[in-house]
Amino acid sequence: MMAPKHAPRFLKIVEDSKKRVRETDVDTVKSRLDRGDKIVLVDVREDREYDADHLPGAVHLGKGVIERDIEEKYPDANVELILYCGGGFRSALAADNLQKMGYTNVTSMDGGIRDWRERSYPLEKGR
Repeated sequence: MMAPKHAPRFLKIVEDSKKRVRETDVDTVKSRLDRGDKIVLVDVREDREYDADHLPGAVHLGKGVIERDIEEKYPDANVELILYCGGGFRSALAADNLQKMGYTNVTSMDGGIRDWRERSYPLEKGR
């Protein structure tokens, strides 16, 4: 599946965020999940995208509400959060904002669920 063509101003803010956030890739996340590492996977996509399919065990905090809801769900600013979206752009923006809020252990999964699907890694459906 081809990545969507994004508008130039959107790409500009994504690139700006990516200068400040740590990124990882799907293979690293998959091996960490297989090892049973204690990480919180956060799907920042829209509700309908999450319901269609998501990474195993991922919690859903859409990009529209993550800043509002993160502290109630994860009050510890040192909790390890790995954010992902469709391709790694929205997750970079969200990770940047969480860092501005004082979260110290946030990573964005570059390639997103698109790369995860391409490797035929397992997915869950529904809520």
